[in-house]
Amino acid sequence: MSILICGSLAYDTIMVFQDQFKNHILPDKIHALSVAFYVPEMRREFGGTAGNIAYNLQLLEGNPLIMATVGEDFGPYSTWLNKNNLNTAHIKTIENNFTAQAFITTDTDDNQITAFHPGAMVESHQNHVSDTKGVLLAIIAPEGRDGMFAHAKECFDAKIPFMFDPGQGLPMFNGEELLHFIEMADYLAVNDYESQIIQDKTGLTLEHLATKVKALIVTLGGNGSQIYADGQRFDIPCVKASKIVDPTGCGDAYRAGLLYGIARSWDWPTCGRLAATMGAIKIESRGGQNHKPSRGDIEAIYTQALVNDTKVD
Repeated sequence: MSILICGSLAYDTIMVFQDQFKNHILPDKIHALSVAFYVPEMRREFGGTAGNIAYNLQLLEGNPLIMATVGEDFGPYSTWLNKNNLNTAHIKTIENNFTAQAFITTDTDDNQITAFHPGAMVESHQNHVSDTKGVLLAIIAPEGRDGMFAHAKECFDAKIPFMFDPGQGLPMFNGEELLHFIEMADYLAVNDYESQIIQDKTGLTLEHLATKVKALIVTLGGNGSQIYADGQRFDIPCVKASKIVDPTGCGDAYRAGLLYGIARSWDWPTCGRLAATMGAIKIESRGGQNHKPSRGDIEAIYTQALVNDTKVD
């Protein structure tokens, strides 16, 4: 049995401008902006919601199944997925398209200028949940708008429980559409900022939204996370990382931990603690898929965090 990951696969090209943007942007010329930044440092990472979640779930031996659309330039990413024993059977190549990619330029103040090209991602509706077999749980993460609608409906019709993770796709949907997703979903996962947007768009409080799903999960960055389920709110503490390097992909790592626990019918505090452990491991490395803990490493970090929390209590 597998966990279906519907989402994006993307290249992240990250460049570092060794100065401050503000020193090169004239406020009185902002209406006619024309700037160029010299970026001697550049790296390319494998990313996208589906790729990051699946990578972390594979570290847990959680049998992820990726469903995504990619472009003709996907070769290096495909090689990476195969190297990490990730199932690529439901990754569809769209001819005459690029794989989705983000171009991110960061200055010395950690300000960012990002350009995102969706490419083949907008064709995600060409994949169908009905083409899969043996799926016990799914997540609908940001991908093409039509794909998110289609895959949620297909999971609902097939009685496959799924987690709705709107993430950066939130601007694509109005309040009525978000409620439609939530009423089909079994689980809803958002960060603190996204939770406020959903409340504003739907006019419903978190407590009310939580009554529409089996669990509503809200991540709070360095303040841990909260899980609303069974008429309760479970406060999940952060797992302390040995160093903080890059938060990119931490939310995806967290969701992988949640999915692993849900698939095994664990209680919510246990699911949350594993999710927090995965996020803490990820934040110690750059990019979304460069950390390489063994299953034993993950268990040891989880156990130590549990001991530390017990001491605090």
